[in-house]
Amino acid sequence: MASAGRATEPGLPREMAMENGDTAGQRGQQVNGEVSGTPRLRGIGDPLLRDTTAPDGSRTEVMAAGWESGPVLGDEDGTPGVAPQRTGQQEEALMTELSELVQKVVKSSSWWERHGVDISILACSFLLLPAGFLCLRSAQTIPFLAGVLTLGVVHHTLTVKGSHLASHNALTESKSWGKVWAIFFIELCSAFTVEQATYNHVKIHHGYTNVIGLGDSSTWKLPFLNRYIYMFIAPLAVPILTPLVALDLLRNVEWKAALRTLCCMFLGFYCHYWLLLHVSGFQSPWSALLCMLLTRSLLAHPYIHVNIFQHIGLPMFAADRKPKRIHLMSLGVLNLPRNALLDWSFGHSLISCHVEHHLFPSLSDNMCLKIKPIVSQYLKQKKLPYNEDTYGSRLRLFLQRYEELMVHAPPITDLVGIQ
Repeated sequence: MASAGRATEPGLPREMAMENGDTAGQRGQQVNGEVSGTPRLRGIGDPLLRDTTAPDGSRTEVMAAGWESGPVLGDEDGTPGVAPQRTGQQEEALMTELSELVQKVVKSSSWWERHGVDISILACSFLLLPAGFLCLRSAQTIPFLAGVLTLGVVHHTLTVKGSHLASHNALTESKSWGKVWAIFFIELCSAFTVEQATYNHVKIHHGYTNVIGLGDSSTWKLPFLNRYIYMFIAPLAVPILTPLVALDLLRNVEWKAALRTLCCMFLGFYCHYWLLLHVSGFQSPWSALLCMLLTRSLLAHPYIHVNIFQHIGLPMFAADRKPKRIHLMSLGVLNLPRNALLDWSFGHSLISCHVEHHLFPSLSDNMCLKIKPIVSQYLKQKKLPYNEDTYGSRLRLFLQRYEELMVHAPPITDLVGIQ
């Protein structure tokens, strides 16, 4: 699947390289089974302190990062605007420096590293489809379960990893082919609409990560469900809810796009259904539909969990007082440990390289993994947060504090300084 048309020069996309904004001097923070709460930021000279309430109810101190509570040196009269201007320059410098480090790695990487590895994983998943459908023909338990497992993993690899990479145009350097892959993975395989998926995920979630009312992951909250139903039973309904939500969102797109989406959704469902009847040998429509539900919800639990674990419970910000990009992403994003099954099915950018992905969203999963040592070392060197936690630890946290994290409105993190 080489790039078609006029491909861009390998390297960081323009929007990735030019998105600047961070604050120097922030202390690193690691999440270990606790809500990270509000960051403690180190200032120049005597910092201004303020108590804020973290999601777990604890009180934490917030200090100005690179902002003085008094007049700036050489500015005895305390002229307003000098310190924020200086801070803004520091923020731009940090993100620019990190982007340049990543740019060097990307430019020195081959096409195989930038795109080939992830395309190969998706291609291997397609090649496993015949084996999965044929295993379901068996009357024996083990081959049948092997077929369910194979089709379940393949389905999530195509719909989660494939759709995610396609939404960021990370599978190719050609915009034309990027559009084709987006339609294929998002609409045909995932039964969703490209326009709304791209808008909600790329524009809102990535553009306003952990900004309350925008990219605060509140769409994942169902406060009318109790913790055990939400965490362990509700995920089974994801294959049913996804196309229903997509149909509702079609009201917001042009009729041509809506018609295309409907055709792709129908084709994807019908192909799956037809293969179960004519290749796997299911005798009744209901048994085929039940198998479809089983395979499409096989990894729905970690899918829901990962989406809430990596943002909810971390600092949240008001839209008019959010920090610059590098702070926003380092504060509001969390990495989980590597996991062979989830790395294959969901991709590194959604599991162990989520911080890297939010900083450089147009990179493929393999490239996010490659730049991970550079990003983590840089953030820690600059005393910026690099949040990491285990899957089990986050699961225990959400079960223990479900009401605080998933029902009540999150507290706003306030970075105090010269206003």
